[in-house]
Amino acid sequence: MGSMPGQTAQGANVFERWRRDSRRIERLIFILVALVPMCAAFVLFWIYPMLHGVWGSLTLWRGFNPDQPFVGLRQYQNLFRDPIFVKALSNTFYYALLYLPAGIVLSMCLALAIEATGALRGLFRMLYFMPVVTSTIATALIWRWLYQPSLGLFNQILALLGLPAMQFLQSTTQALPSIVVYALWKNLGFNMVLFMAGLSAIDQTYYDAARVDGANRWQVFWHITLPLLQPTMVFVIVTGIIGSLQVFGPVYVMSSGGGGSALPGGPANATMVVSVYQWLIAFRELELGYGSAMGVVLFIIILVVTLVQTRFLRTRWEY
Repeated sequence: MGSMPGQTAQGANVFERWRRDSRRIERLIFILVALVPMCAAFVLFWIYPMLHGVWGSLTLWRGFNPDQPFVGLRQYQNLFRDPIFVKALSNTFYYALLYLPAGIVLSMCLALAIEATGALRGLFRMLYFMPVVTSTIATALIWRWLYQPSLGLFNQILALLGLPAMQFLQSTTQALPSIVVYALWKNLGFNMVLFMAGLSAIDQTYYDAARVDGANRWQVFWHITLPLLQPTMVFVIVTGIIGSLQVFGPVYVMSSGGGGSALPGGPANATMVVSVYQWLIAFRELELGYGSAMGVVLFIIILVVTLVQTRFLRTRWEY
C-alpha cells in the first residue's frame, strides 16, 4: 500500500523541523565554542587592561601599594610640565617623520624593482624579508657594534675612504637618525611584500591599454600604478605611523649605555621616546599611575592621527 498524502506531508514537516533544530544547535555550538571564548579573551586581555590603565592614570598607583588615592587629572598636568616627557614626545614625532616617508618610498621602489626581475622575484623577496623575521634584539646589538666610533665597521669604511669618523649613537644629533636607518633596514621587507601584493592585484589590461596609447613608464606609474596602489598605501601609512609612534625595541637596545649612562634614551635624552620613558617610569620607578597617563596620551594621539589619515586618504572610486 502507498503512503497517504497526509502522512507524506507530516513526514516532510517533521524533517523540516528537525533540520531547523539541527541548524539552531549548530549555531549554538559555534557561539559557545568560538565566539564566547573570543569575546571573553577580548574583554579580558584588551578592554579590561585599557579601562584599568585609564583608571590607574587618575590615581597615585605606585607599584604594589594597595593604597591608590584618586587624584583626577593631576598626572596629565604633570606630564606636560615634565621636560623629559615633552622631549620624548618630540623625539617620537621626529622618529616617525624620519622613518615613515623614507620607508614608504624605499619599499615601493624595491617592490617595483623586484617585480621587474621575473624569475628571481621569489629569491629577492626572501632575502629582503629575512630581517623582518629576525630577532630585534640580536640585529639591534649587531648594528650597535657597527655604529661603534672606534671599532665599528661603518667608521672603518669611512676611514678607508679618507672621511672623518662619526659618533653615531654617541652623538645627540646623529643617534636618533642612526636608529631610524636600522629600523628602515629591519622593516623594509614587510612593506615591500605588501606593495608587491598590491602590484600583483593590478589588472595587466590597464598597462596594455596604456602602452597602446603610447604612455611612457613615468605616465604608467603616475596614472595607473600609483592610483591603484592607494588601498595598499593607506594600509602601509596607517600601520607605519602606529608602529613608529610605538617604537620601543630598537631605541631600548641601541641607546642603552649611550653617553655613559646605563639607561636607554641617551645620550642626553636624544633618543628618548614616549614608550621607553613610559617603561622607565612604570617598571623602574614603579610610578604606574604616571606611566599609565603616558600610555593614555599616546593612545589618544595614535587614535586621532589614524582617524585623520583614514579620513583624508580613503577614496570612494576605483578603476
